[in-house]
Amino acid sequence: MIAIDNKLVSDEILEEQFVCDLNKCKGGCCEDGDAGAPLEKDELDELIDNYEAIKEYMTPEGIATVEKQGKYLYDVSFGWVTPTINGGICAYGYRDEKGIIKCAIEQAYYAGKLGWKKPISCHLFPAKVTKSSMDPDVEFVNYIPREDLCKAACNLGKKLKVPVYVFLKEALIRKYGEEFYEALAATASHMDSH
Repeated sequence: MIAIDNKLVSDEILEEQFVCDLNKCKGGCCEDGDAGAPLEKDELDELIDNYEAIKEYMTPEGIATVEKQGKYLYDVSFGWVTPTINGGICAYGYRDEKGIIKCAIEQAYYAGKLGWKKPISCHLFPAKVTKSSMDPDVEFVNYIPREDLCKAACNLGKKLKVPVYVFLKEALIRKYGEEFYEALAATASHMDSH
């Protein structure tokens, strides 16, 4: 574990290699799971405030699901999450012409219609952030790729020699800031030199 401020980062974030290979996994993390994407409290407002912009990129099934269940739900195990269509794909997901699941929130962001890219839990995948049960100010950042689903991403990461923290640079800076990322990168290069 690497400690930076009150964040405890698993060594795998620095040592393992990972690059999403959407042509192989087809964005399966957007439909494979026990609930929708975990949401932080401030992201609930983002969904409320930006729903009309996001809606234009959603599928009819996704829109119907949101209109029936709400823009987000509370799950006893996972907290606030996005709704899913019949327990499968995220209501904000859609398949492109290659069958790859894309995010309506992200598409609205790329179209310049909102300043919020997507839930941070999605942006940080395959890293997962959990709060300490002992101290709510302490967060654990662990590397948790899906065993089968992410096999191609692990292989591509090794082939391209891209460590997890480099792949997640934008998301880590978004979550914890530039200084945190620089400290993480410095730790990684220190570890590499030994």
